[in-house]
Amino acid sequence: MKTESIIKKISLNKQPNNTRPNSPFTNVFIYICFIISKKKAMSFPKTLSVLFITILFIACSSDNNIEDIEDDYSDIYNLPSTPFNYSDITFPSTFTDYVFGFDNTPTDNPITDDGVTLGRVLFYDVNMSANNTISCASCHLQELGFSDNKPKSEGFEGGHTFRNSMGFANAGLYAPENFFWDHRAATLEDQVLMPIQDQVEMGMTLDILVPKLQDLEYYNPLFETVFGSTQINSDKISKALAQFVRSIYSFNSKYDEGIEATNNIFIDFPNFTAQENLGKDIFNGKLTPEAIGTCVTCHLPNTVPLHFEQPIPEGANQVVFGGSETGNIGLDIDDNVEDNGVGAHLGIPSLNGHFKTSSIRNIEVTGPYMHDGRMETLEEVVEHYSTGVLAHPYLSAHMKDGNGDPRHLDLTPEESAALVAFMKTLTDHELINDVKFSDPFVN
Repeated sequence: MKTESIIKKISLNKQPNNTRPNSPFTNVFIYICFIISKKKAMSFPKTLSVLFITILFIACSSDNNIEDIEDDYSDIYNLPSTPFNYSDITFPSTFTDYVFGFDNTPTDNPITDDGVTLGRVLFYDVNMSANNTISCASCHLQELGFSDNKPKSEGFEGGHTFRNSMGFANAGLYAPENFFWDHRAATLEDQVLMPIQDQVEMGMTLDILVPKLQDLEYYNPLFETVFGSTQINSDKISKALAQFVRSIYSFNSKYDEGIEATNNIFIDFPNFTAQENLGKDIFNGKLTPEAIGTCVTCHLPNTVPLHFEQPIPEGANQVVFGGSETGNIGLDIDDNVEDNGVGAHLGIPSLNGHFKTSSIRNIEVTGPYMHDGRMETLEEVVEHYSTGVLAHPYLSAHMKDGNGDPRHLDLTPEESAALVAFMKTLTDHELINDVKFSDPFVN
């Protein structure tokens, strides 16, 4: 067999779907092995001639140039040659040691630049769904604070999810390590795999997903960089997705500028308007000193709740607005409803109507609100706390007055508007426009 025909046969040999064609140098090696395998005597000059012809053929071939072989997949995704910085972030001084005590990062899955990069690609890849129509990002849009603008999101076949999509900025600082509205996921690593396997949301099983991703060549360099192997499994998918979600920190809002300047939520922020400072004082309870609980009790968790008449403990949390406990805020009059939250999940009636206290970071763009998306606007949310809290049999204690009745803030129109204005100062425009959290796919 002539040298060229042998090389051509080797080069065109059918390749598996998830591998690239042999490189020219690999073909040379294979051809040498072919010669040796024939076990025929060959003179040294003749051997040199064969090798020379082989190398000359490769050098002149226009079909197997090195640029084609070393595909960087830039036609599929747009990733920087040096990964974005996710792992070495400079946080404001208000993100204290106490605040980072909320960190739920496991020791076996620290944030790395390459790990988050892989997670970002997985997060935006529609191949994660059964019919290649939706991705994680379909229900968690960056411009909407990684939430959705529908009461309940649409799944891969057009069905609606059971609950409203929750934004997850600073999810890595959810101290309880319980995710979803009903706290059914013990860790973020568990949580990220559940929507993929939900038969309404993405419709996959892990047994189908893993080989499906393994067949996509563009994942090979990403998994190899992070895990040292192109081999994919559900644990690696989980860790990469969790790293991406955990890397989404929010600390560049108007509120962050004010708290950095004052380090005291109870005094006026110099960068706030009078209306925003009024709203802040409603939120922190300064205008309702007789109240058992205020907004900060649930939405600014500390070991000892902050109170304007008490000195703020050194390093106290004034920046993480996700609640440490679930709560029943009196949305319904009883538990004869479709969704009883934590109570239904755990089978504990006294927890019926209890749901995760979600973060109010970026709340301006994460509507509609509540676990079922029943409230379209922040004005409706404020009105609920002002006049609409219902006497649910399992209403949380902080939602009751001294007589055990539902507690209403009874805000004036001016105060209600001020509270809404304050909440809008928590919008992090830098985060919701940051390219390093955006869709990396070209098409």
